[in-house]
Amino acid sequence: MTTVVVADDQELVRSGLVMVLQARGCHVLGEAGNGLEAIEVVSRTRPDVVLMDVRMPVLDGIEATRRIVADPATASVRVLVLTTFDLDEYVYAALRAGASGFLLKDSSPEDLQHAIRVVADGGALIAPAVTRRLIAEFAARPAAGRPAARLTERLTGREIEVLRLVARGMSNAELAAELFLSPLTAKTHVSRILTKLGVRDRAQLVVIAYEAGLVIPGQG
Repeated sequence: MTTVVVADDQELVRSGLVMVLQARGCHVLGEAGNGLEAIEVVSRTRPDVVLMDVRMPVLDGIEATRRIVADPATASVRVLVLTTFDLDEYVYAALRAGASGFLLKDSSPEDLQHAIRVVADGGALIAPAVTRRLIAEFAARPAAGRPAARLTERLTGREIEVLRLVARGMSNAELAAELFLSPLTAKTHVSRILTKLGVRDRAQLVVIAYEAGLVIPGQG
């Protein structure tokens, strides 16, 4: 059973999410009304996944995500960011902070359950309603010197090709079909890229690929 913590400053939203999660077999370990509370609850309960609202008082969801991911005691906890608007610049900031994905608050219970399962299993999830073009728009403004470009120098030509496809949202099965590889080989390539770049999931690979200029904004 997947364990979850729900962080949102609106009590009605939290209560609704808790009801949906419990009805679908998730075990809710706790709730939080702001970012600091979220950090405390996560530190105490160590859930598989945190549903993290972005706009919260005291400490916002972006900084709470960053602190949770940076703490060795809670680094294994996956953060799924909830956002109200699909054109939300905080989405990209959340990915850079270490979130494993994001989902719109008006998503269906089925989509929510699927998102939690994907993130808990170590995958990355970007809400279908939020296009890759949105991510590209914000990722096309990297820090000076393009540090991500230097990171990708560690990769082989084939790994660069795989990274580009990951950034376009392809699954391992889709990668395999696109590159005429076996699914196991595709999975191995992704695992090696994660190890070489020192990141923990595909969401971070998306950020690196865009920042390194491997994917043209609006491409795909």
